[in-house]
Amino acid sequence: MFRLSLRRLLSFSPTSGGSYTMQSVRGLQAPRKLEGKVALVTASTDGIGLAIARRLAQDGAKVLVSSRKQQNVDKTVQELKMEGLDVEGTVCHVGKNEDRVKLVNTAIQKFGGVDILVSNAAVNPFFGNVLDSTEEVWEKILDVNVKATFLLVKLVVPKMQERGRLSPPPANSILGRRLGPYCVSKTALLGLTKVLAPELRSLNIRVNCLAPGVIRTRFGAIIWENESILDQAKHQLGISRIGEPEECAGAVSFLCSPDASYITGETLVVAGGGQSHL
Repeated sequence: MFRLSLRRLLSFSPTSGGSYTMQSVRGLQAPRKLEGKVALVTASTDGIGLAIARRLAQDGAKVLVSSRKQQNVDKTVQELKMEGLDVEGTVCHVGKNEDRVKLVNTAIQKFGGVDILVSNAAVNPFFGNVLDSTEEVWEKILDVNVKATFLLVKLVVPKMQERGRLSPPPANSILGRRLGPYCVSKTALLGLTKVLAPELRSLNIRVNCLAPGVIRTRFGAIIWENESILDQAKHQLGISRIGEPEECAGAVSFLCSPDASYITGETLVVAGGGQSHL
């Protein structure tokens, strides 16, 4: 299976916790839905990325987490291993070609291949009127949010073919359209999903996108930490509360699983019923 994530997938109650290992009527454990799969998750030491990495591992995948800082990678790997999950980690700045190559090669060295790519990394160094943005802002946002996702896909597709079972996603935001250049980069990911899906279908690779709403993460703190801004966002979107990272992670696990084998080229909105206008 193949996935381009915009930033989260499948739904699972953050209060339910635990793994989804199933029991048969005879009391025998059934294989978890991602058993035997290898997943790469970028920007996965915090927020939605961390929740996705944890959920994929709980559902049976071997997961390679990554971040720009070694200390964050080490902390996350230790935390997840203490939970009994099969994870490794590596430093990766997705805007750097050498780091993208190292990410894929590390997955092959540690786990023997790649089945799932969740391209979760994104930046937004600018807030304000789009006409006030600079060329440097546009270059940084498009390099990390769009170009790096495409180049990662290009790297992993041959490795997925070798495994014979493929599935990645890109990460997006329904609020992206309100944030100038960031909005444009997220709209581009929607287009990338639509373009890649038919091209990769013959390779048995699925490409889908996740579009989260207002989620309680450090990245989105500018919205949910300010009561007046949060109230305005909830009113505009028609939602009663903000979401939790785990509610995105479940969606991703679903899109990467056999349960979603007939879904490709789609964008799954995880926004509490808010109007996405995608």
